[in-house]
Amino acid sequence: MEKIRLQKFIADAGLMSRRAAESEIEKGNVAVNGHVATLGTKIDPRVDVVTYKGKKISAQKREYTYIMMNKPRGYLSSTTDDRGRKCVTDLLDGVEARVYPVGRLDLVSEGMLLLTDDGALKNRLTHPSHSLPKLYRVKVSGTVSPSQLETLTSPLEIDGYTIKPCEVTVSETDESGTVLKFTLLEGRNRQIRKMCEIAGLTVKRLSRISIGQLKLNNLPVGKWRYLEPEEVDYLYKATGRRG
Repeated sequence: MEKIRLQKFIADAGLMSRRAAESEIEKGNVAVNGHVATLGTKIDPRVDVVTYKGKKISAQKREYTYIMMNKPRGYLSSTTDDRGRKCVTDLLDGVEARVYPVGRLDLVSEGMLLLTDDGALKNRLTHPSHSLPKLYRVKVSGTVSPSQLETLTSPLEIDGYTIKPCEVTVSETDESGTVLKFTLLEGRNRQIRKMCEIAGLTVKRLSRISIGQLKLNNLPVGKWRYLEPEEVDYLYKATGRRG
């Protein structure tokens, strides 16, 4: 068997994300065969014994957990927060698996958030080469002019990076503002809010309503459900074959 990177082994075991595993390795919390591991270590899961803070990590993960949540505003897309703020995992009553958010929605945004302990799928979904279209419903103040709409659909530069052009359409307009639909193929940090700022628009509410073919439908804000097997299969197929 070909050796694999230690952080991949830990992520595939469902203990934490690959990035989090790299951080724990750098902190000296991971050992291989009794010796503190370093970043870049590769192992053979058949013979090497890996421990995290003294506890053995199983080489096999038979069952994974896949969750869709309608994230409320005011919750961090994280598992913990050193400032004591509310995290999305606080809402997962009855879930025994240690799941992690796939991607992020900022503190004041809401909508679809996927969580899983399947490190392989999480890595696929967050890798730039496997981007699935994400649909957002964005309420802005006032009306949106044709020039502002043109700005939003242009290849804007955000934080020194030129984003891919987005599909943006006007869904509805009334005295309370305008609802826009954004379809993104990438997810830069606070991308939509920064796009709107460039266009001179003020975001009043932002919600992600779908990822690829997965839709929130009638899932209430703050609630969650397990993904159906066919939905998990879709995510794997949409990001490359399983395995």
